[in-house]
Amino acid sequence: MRTIQGPAIFLAQFVQDHPPFDTLDSLARWAADLGYVAVQLPTWLPQLFDLTLAAESASYCDDLRARLAKHNLVISELSTHLQGQLVAVHPAYDLLFDAFAPEAVRGRPAERQQWAVAQLQLAARASRNLGLAAHASFSGALAWPYLYPWPQRPTGLVEEAFAELARRWLPILQAFDESGVDLCFELHPGEDLHDGITFERFLSAVHHHPRAAILYDPSHMLLQQMDPVLFLDHYHSRVRAFHVKDAEFQPNGRSGVYGGYQPWIDRPGRFRTPGAGQIDFKRIFSKLAQYDYPGWAVLEWEDPLESAAEGARKGAAFIRDHIVHVTDHAFDDFAAANSDTEGNRRVLGL
Repeated sequence: MRTIQGPAIFLAQFVQDHPPFDTLDSLARWAADLGYVAVQLPTWLPQLFDLTLAAESASYCDDLRARLAKHNLVISELSTHLQGQLVAVHPAYDLLFDAFAPEAVRGRPAERQQWAVAQLQLAARASRNLGLAAHASFSGALAWPYLYPWPQRPTGLVEEAFAELARRWLPILQAFDESGVDLCFELHPGEDLHDGITFERFLSAVHHHPRAAILYDPSHMLLQQMDPVLFLDHYHSRVRAFHVKDAEFQPNGRSGVYGGYQPWIDRPGRFRTPGAGQIDFKRIFSKLAQYDYPGWAVLEWEDPLESAAEGARKGAAFIRDHIVHVTDHAFDDFAAANSDTEGNRRVLGL
């Protein structure tokens, strides 16, 4: 067994246009002062990270690591959540998701997809150059508009959607394999990969590719009314990244899982700062230790009530206090009896 690494923090939700949230160096100093030992870097914010340069220049990567090392920080993973989303976009969402792409490819879905694929391939090489083992992303979605089967979906629609998703992601998975990096899909409503069953569909379609992995975020499971702890019993071998984000679900007589188009603060299901919701993180951290999870515990903060600064402050201590420092021997070793085959046979009366 291995002790989970952490605490780490995903910087995407904290970037602003004023100090200490406007540059990588000031964010690093802020995160380190809170007790974090790693950062998960978004790759779509040029003020923090140059993805193309990281893919092409070992010296840039060495310099980046040295800058973070001044604050006793390392990189846990890179993230291409926004670019990954654009690998597969249903036309109903074209206009909204254009905002995730550079202006040159907006309104051109085919060119936008090609740009997104190129971004993921750059991320594979950048992760290799930075010595990272895992990468965080989204799958995108072709079938999501047909989630609730009314009217009935045409026969074969879902199967064709996942076959196409696999065709788009297989070359990317191969690029990550060549770089020696696991590609971890965050299972998230709005993505075609949003629960265990959809991940299984995708895994089958990509021929159980060894680099197809999971970014485990229990908040999305609780809001779908799944059991986040039992999920690990099924899929622990594919979990290679972990977002520590809490959630609560309080159904009422007016709305439930779907939320009634309400803002997050009014929805029955909403994200919370770790410790403020309903997720049993004690059991989750224990399960991850039991299953020898090899990666980082990364705070992702998305609370509609609490301030980001307070969520980040609490998150570092929460993760640190929940990490199970695994044992190197059995608790009852003191009572172990030395024996051999003949002795064992005598114990059995043979």
